[in-house]
Amino acid sequence: MEKWLSIIGIGEDGVEALAPAARRLINQATLIVGGARHLSLISESKAERLQWPSPLTDAMPLILARRGAPVVVLASGDPFFYGVGDLISRHVACDEIFCIPSPSAFSLAAARLNWSQQDCALVSLHGRAFERITPFLQPRARIIALSWDEMTPRRLADQLTKLGMGASPLFVLERLGGLKEHIRETRADAFDLQDIAALNTVAIDVVAEPDARIIPRAPGLPDDWFENDGQLTKREIRAVTLSALAPRKGETLWDIGAGSGSISIEWMLSDPANRAIALERDETRAARIARNAIALGAPDLEIVKGAAPQALEDLRSPDAVFIGGGANEATMEAAWRALPSQGRIVVNGVTLETQALLTQAFETKGGDLTHLQISRARPVGRFHALDPAMAVLQWRAVKP
Repeated sequence: MEKWLSIIGIGEDGVEALAPAARRLINQATLIVGGARHLSLISESKAERLQWPSPLTDAMPLILARRGAPVVVLASGDPFFYGVGDLISRHVACDEIFCIPSPSAFSLAAARLNWSQQDCALVSLHGRAFERITPFLQPRARIIALSWDEMTPRRLADQLTKLGMGASPLFVLERLGGLKEHIRETRADAFDLQDIAALNTVAIDVVAEPDARIIPRAPGLPDDWFENDGQLTKREIRAVTLSALAPRKGETLWDIGAGSGSISIEWMLSDPANRAIALERDETRAARIARNAIALGAPDLEIVKGAAPQALEDLRSPDAVFIGGGANEATMEAAWRALPSQGRIVVNGVTLETQALLTQAFETKGGDLTHLQISRARPVGRFHALDPAMAVLQWRAVKP
């Protein structure tokens, strides 16, 4: 079918800065869709206008009703880089879409600062939880972040200072690509910028102090980073457990009997595209999981209050399952049924009763059965001795 839907990236300077082909498509359109700021840049077109509703998906039936007629969707910069392009492509076939991008805020910011864009972490905080920036705050990292509003730069400065990175240079780039473009620089711990435009991008050149709190790239965060009541998969066992779960990009984990949420949080930290559902029947612990997720940079963790196996019925399908507390035969069977082919399951058992279940699962379903024992040094008078923690029996298997 003919390409009837055009997605055009537009900058602060409006239509006059667009290529002739883009201006021609706008002039020919019968419907123009965009945000209020985008539509205000189109003064001469006689086309019907549709401002994006909330949620954006509500506009798709109205757009699809014009299928075959010339429709233009206006977007900021590159529509397929944290833009509306992805939403539209989920509803309209590729051979019906024509896209003319403009430089994205990321590319403009990198160009203004002379930073190699491929070496930068590119993050959007627009319409997303602010705390998702935390895992990207690594020593010597360069980060370019799309702001939610004029308060985002100050929030970033406060977060950097709180985590021991207050010496980091922070650049606020306002109205990039337009005649009113404005760039200012400050140290995070000396942030005093005023009258920041709502349309801004922030660039950070991270400088970490020796005691800065950095989220490691490997699994096994310190135990005391998690608020907990003792229901916590300890650091060394957690690292082994994450290795057994083998997270892959874009996968979903069920963390059954989540306790403090340590496994599901570290699963999500392994890749920004990963998702996890923490199932916890205790309301106090569920609230604690939420606080841990926010503090450690996994604010999108989904927390479900309920008991297994009943609460598993309405969850979206997992790619992997971890059972760390309250394992029983019914829950293990329900989790196994929910897994797709090549899905992974890992169950940790401390009590003899749970370990008997794991032995039985190993005999019937195969996999690996591993005994894990961790000991830590403690004072004994003037000396030290190794104090063993409770042993953990771990069953891991891949569903055929």
